[in-house]
Amino acid sequence: MPGTILIVDDVATNRIVLKAKLTGARYNTLQAASAAEALALATTERPRLILLDITLPDMTGEAVIKRLRNDPQTRRIPIIAMTQRDIPELRVALLAAGANDVLVKPFDELVLLARLRSLIRAHAGDEDSALREQTCRALGFAEAANEFAPPARIAMIAPDPTEGMRWKAALAPRLEASRILLTSYEQPCGGDPARRPPDLFVIGADLVHRGDGLRLMSELRSHPETRHAAILIACMPEASETQASALDLGADDLLPSDISTPLAAQETALRIGAQLRRKQLSDQLRLSVDEGLRLALVDPLTGLHNRRYVNAHLARMSERARSTGRGYAVMLLDLDRFKSVNDTYGHGAGDEVLTNIARHLRRSLRDVALIGRIGGEEFLVALPDSSLDESYRIAERLRRDIEETTITLPDGSKMQATISIGLAFGGTRRDDPQHLIDEADAALLCAKGSGRNQVSLAPHTNAA
Repeated sequence: MPGTILIVDDVATNRIVLKAKLTGARYNTLQAASAAEALALATTERPRLILLDITLPDMTGEAVIKRLRNDPQTRRIPIIAMTQRDIPELRVALLAAGANDVLVKPFDELVLLARLRSLIRAHAGDEDSALREQTCRALGFAEAANEFAPPARIAMIAPDPTEGMRWKAALAPRLEASRILLTSYEQPCGGDPARRPPDLFVIGADLVHRGDGLRLMSELRSHPETRHAAILIACMPEASETQASALDLGADDLLPSDISTPLAAQETALRIGAQLRRKQLSDQLRLSVDEGLRLALVDPLTGLHNRRYVNAHLARMSERARSTGRGYAVMLLDLDRFKSVNDTYGHGAGDEVLTNIARHLRRSLRDVALIGRIGGEEFLVALPDSSLDESYRIAERLRRDIEETTITLPDGSKMQATISIGLAFGGTRRDDPQHLIDEADAALLCAKGSGRNQVSLAPHTNAA
């Protein structure tokens, strides 16, 4: 089922008719005949969307919407307000209270179902982003949101320049915190490629030709720079097929075709404001999740990849080696007598030694090398498309360079460290890469047991 919808109407016949339409579209439904019943069901059942008739016996529709928006458990649920008459002032009041849309009875079923699909789809995406962000916070990865946000950039693409000027003149006083740009079908983002793309587009459904606006919207949704922008389509109220197509193709909201009249401009400003707030929150959540994923794969002390990433990347490296026949090397590097460093100089000194070694590895190895910290003082290096001789020379160079490096500790004192390295080479065996790691680990133990500060080659290493 696409989701559960709560129908709120004090007239039983209206609820039955709506239920029949929604059941035919494969929605589950809940029903409420009063505001109190609706608020209780919204809290306990958490429907995917609420269809709310604004004429209820115990509370006004505007008051119900405000109650829902003030409750943390229900504030994200999309709400479509249902009215008997199309009164512009009422539409503005309901949108200001927090309704996502206002529909007039009797409904155009095509537009109603398209609006339901659009709002439920957007709500599911927002909930998923919020859930991922909460997971990152629970893992300690997410950082506090940056409260500073630059002025929103709004691009308006009207059927003609004169209409665009009227749109801008009507909206500019109501959107003073945003920058409104008049752009074109040919250059929807403006003429300066160095500027960041618009946060929101207002596009006429029909520009030079019928349906141009919808084609442009589809193009914007396909480009990485603009796919997350909010897009609002201005179209005629009687163009139900155009409205439904716009919503199904990815429009975030619909606007009246003439947005230059005072009430239409006020309604448009409310809709734009709601979409900008949603986009800002979505951007913050997406950045938080991206940062959380990055931190989940990176060792926080050294900035190198952690064991989780190393294992995944080695698997890809092994697959590539088997398909190309070109082997790769795995080195395990371990700091010698690291415990004595912590015991003698303190853990701050130990951290400085580890970060120094990490910096040295990054500087000394090619970009294609995989470098990770996989244990307390243990590092892993994998060299793709290498040879046994070349890998051994690199390992010896790393060992020698680290031995000759003087490390300055936090208290100003200086020390030197050495490493032992176990090296294994392969790439075409079916049991890679874990087998190579095990061989490199055995070679590392041999290097440690033979006096440390040396490179030991795994005895069974070969290019087979």
